[in-house]
Amino acid sequence: MSQSNVDLVRGLLDAFITTGEPSWDSLHQDIEAHDHDVVDAGAYTGHAGFGRWLENWDIAWAQYSIAPEEFLDAGERVVSVFRMKATGRGSGVPVERQDAIVWEVRDGKVMRLDYYNDRGQALEAAGIEE
Repeated sequence: MSQSNVDLVRGLLDAFITTGEPSWDSLHQDIEAHDHDVVDAGAYTGHAGFGRWLENWDIAWAQYSIAPEEFLDAGERVVSVFRMKATGRGSGVPVERQDAIVWEVRDGKVMRLDYYNDRGQALEAAGIEE
């Protein structure tokens, strides 16, 4: 089952990169998104909350691109590590960094995601030792 979770996350991320939209059918209706890159952001819950999280992301960046680097299997969790290049909308400052998301999958749908701008934090959250 864990390889199918990796395939689900890879497909979801590929779809987002290609279209700018998530594969809504792959997200549980009660999904929780937690952005650990934003202090006191709280949880974004459900499809509406997830959409708000993406809108907030879009507001922060004038332009951005993400390039997947690795997908790590952690059972019900998958860690996707990617290179992000972006330009701040207000500041114009270019950013290039390695970010990671821990995706929690249950019954073929993403139930939760935790966004980190640190690979090590994501691996620790997923219970993966290097």
